[in-house]
Amino acid sequence: MNTPSSRPGLDELAAGEIDATDIESLRRMAQLYDTLDPVPGGLVDRIQFGITLDALQAEIAELQRSGDLAGVRADASTDSQTVTFTSTTMSTMVTITNTAADRVRIDGWVAPGGGVTVALRIVEETRTTTADPDGRFVFDDVPRGLAQFTLRSPSGHQPAVVTPSIEL
Repeated sequence: MNTPSSRPGLDELAAGEIDATDIESLRRMAQLYDTLDPVPGGLVDRIQFGITLDALQAEIAELQRSGDLAGVRADASTDSQTVTFTSTTMSTMVTITNTAADRVRIDGWVAPGGGVTVALRIVEETRTTTADPDGRFVFDDVPRGLAQFTLRSPSGHQPAVVTPSIEL
């Protein structure tokens, strides 16, 4: 029985230059994968959006589903959706309310909440506000699309909490 290391010329072939036959084989293999297991639409954008310097030194919150939430994105028959994120140090609940075909209002509550800095990261910009003493915060006139929250304690002694990206 021939093993890969005992076949004559295999090492030389492996060390050789990539030729037209190799390129055609790789092209056909890529085409096969594109057909059988294509990359989901928007995956690359979501990955790029989700990877930030904040996330490298932050606690990642876990997405919880609230109420009758069947998915994060609201459908045409739903006026609002509620989403909860939890971590070991903070929890936040946001209600996303449709205000126009392409706009939403986000009402949120964070616990423990007084003075927590809440950043809403959307594709076009990052908006920041501070939760009131009861932990409440609001973002008005937010365009639909990918969004992510970063929560920072007022003391600054805890790592920031970053939520998973959601589609508004």
